[in-house]
Amino acid sequence: MDISDFKINGQLDFVQKDVSEFRDYTIDDKDPVKERVRRTYRLMHLNQTVDYVKKCRDEWLKFNHAKMTVREALEKLNDLIDESDPDADFPNMIHAFQTAERARKEYPQHDWLHLTALIHDMGKVMAFYDVPQWAVVGDTFVVGCEWTENIVYRNESFEGNPDGSNPKYNTKYGMYEPNTGLDNLLLSWGHDEYLYNVLKHNKSKLPKQALNIIRFHSFYPWHTFGDYEHLMKPEDEETKNWVLIFNRYDLYTKSTVIPDVDALWPYYQGLIDKYAPGALEW
Repeated sequence: MDISDFKINGQLDFVQKDVSEFRDYTIDDKDPVKERVRRTYRLMHLNQTVDYVKKCRDEWLKFNHAKMTVREALEKLNDLIDESDPDADFPNMIHAFQTAERARKEYPQHDWLHLTALIHDMGKVMAFYDVPQWAVVGDTFVVGCEWTENIVYRNESFEGNPDGSNPKYNTKYGMYEPNTGLDNLLLSWGHDEYLYNVLKHNKSKLPKQALNIIRFHSFYPWHTFGDYEHLMKPEDEETKNWVLIFNRYDLYTKSTVIPDVDALWPYYQGLIDKYAPGALEW
């Protein structure tokens, strides 16, 4: 699949508000949404350690928590509001269809991208199985090395995280070799890595590019701000470009315009049947 067929930086003529208003993490203790977001990241950055991530991987990558179809998982998201998101104070399933419909409009011929956009947050179903949202949602970052400057609330929210005082983990490279590559990094636990592994385990027919978009779409310090370049391989640049193409739909479609979900289901059910049919093991 040739990435040159896609626009990495296109016109954002579909955006419903000024681009500068998205991802506003300024602190305002009188704003309940901003305080909810800051509190979620504080708990994430306090508790996401190397040991915690390994524990989550051991628990969740056994795929023994549930069996459900893609549609059933997406419908669960109708009862989930992402506590880390300053831009969307509405159920996550609405965001899923907003994202998918924009990708469909710009690239009608690439149905795999439409489905990728629809399901990209589906790993958030973990929140319905007693997992706190700080281990499900939000931007991801690398554990096992120093925390980079472009992590949200970086200057205050990691205080008390034990990895910060562990010399194995608190240096530039930490437990990694230079240029080890994306595949060899341990990221904070969340819905991205979980869904990526669920789809692989269930032998989804989505292309590799789709799986990488899902796996790294929340890794903002890397794909948007350029952190961790010292840990990247040259081939990771193509993955970044795919994620940036997708990011236009993930971020900038969040608005009060609500899609007609019932009318859209038949089209997307066809894509589910094509790329990830039947009951999946979660």
